[in-house]
Amino acid sequence: MKKKIFIDGSEGTTGLRIFERFEHREDIELLKIPAESRKDPAVIKQYIHDSDITFLCLPDAAAREAVALAEGEDTILIDTSTAHRTEPGWAYGYPELSPAHREAIRTGQRIAVPGCHATGFITLVYPMIANGILPADAPVSAFSLTGYSGGGKKMIAEYEGENRSPELLSPRQYGLSQMHKHLKEMKAITGLTREPLFSPIVGDYYSGMLVSVPLYAQLLNGAPDPASIHAMFERHFAGEPFVRVLPFGAEAESGNFLGSNNRSGWDGIEIFVTGNEERILLSSRFDNLGKGASGAAIQCLNIVLGCDEAKGLYL
Repeated sequence: MKKKIFIDGSEGTTGLRIFERFEHREDIELLKIPAESRKDPAVIKQYIHDSDITFLCLPDAAAREAVALAEGEDTILIDTSTAHRTEPGWAYGYPELSPAHREAIRTGQRIAVPGCHATGFITLVYPMIANGILPADAPVSAFSLTGYSGGGKKMIAEYEGENRSPELLSPRQYGLSQMHKHLKEMKAITGLTREPLFSPIVGDYYSGMLVSVPLYAQLLNGAPDPASIHAMFERHFAGEPFVRVLPFGAEAESGNFLGSNNRSGWDGIEIFVTGNEERILLSSRFDNLGKGASGAAIQCLNIVLGCDEAKGLYL
C-alpha cells in the first residue's frame, strides 16, 4: 500500500527539491494542498492528519505551529527546520553517526533533519569525540564555504537578479556575531562542551559546500598523525555508501585544491584528512541541498519505510 506524503512548505527551496525527488516514486502518494490554502491552519491540519508522513519545510516558528497541529495523530513528522534538532523526543536525522541514530530514525515519530553547515561539521567532529581522539572540552573552530542556494529564495533572487550588486562576486563571510543558528546542534550532537568558533562564507555559485575543521595534533589524545585519523574515519563509516572517506592524499588529484561545488547534485558526503604531524585539517564536501537538506530528509524517509536508503537519491 502506498504511503501518503504531505509536504508542508513545498514552495521553498528544500520543499521543491523533495517534491522533485518524489515524482517517479511508485511507493508513495503525494497529497498536494491547493495553492490558496497553503497558509490556512485548518486545511494544513487536515492534510497532516490525512498523511502517513509529513515533511515540514518551513521557518522555525511555522514548523512549531505545524507540530502542534499534528497532536493526537500518528502522522510521522520529518522536520527540515532548525526548530527541533536538539529537542527531547526528536530523532536526529544523521543515521551514519551510530547504530543508535539509525534506530532512532527507524522507530521515531518525530525526526529532525540536520542543518547543512552542521552536517559538514558533525561528520568530522562526532567521530573524533566518539573514538576518544578529540577531548570534548577542546577549543574547536570551523569554516564553511557554501553556495547561495542555502540562503533560500531571497538570496537566490539576489544572486541571480539581472542588476545584482558587484559585491556579490566576492565570497562573503557572515554569522559575524558568532550566533549562527546551527551552533546549538553542532555542540549538542557532537558532545562538545562549548560551541565552536564558526565562520560561514557564501560564494557566487548555486550549490555545494566545503566545511573544514583545523586541529593541533598536540591537543588531541595521543597526538595522532593524519594517517591514523584517516584510518579512524574509515573504520567509523565503514559500509556507509552515503559517506565516502577519500583515499589518503586524494587532494593531490585536484592539484592540492579542494573545490566547494564539485559535489553539487549529489546526495552523499566526502571526507578529506590533510595536514601534517603538527596541524591537521579535516574537511567534508557535499551538496548543501543534498546531504545537507532534501537528500538527508528523503534518506530518513527511506529508513522509516524500510526500503533502500538510497531510493530516489543520487549516489
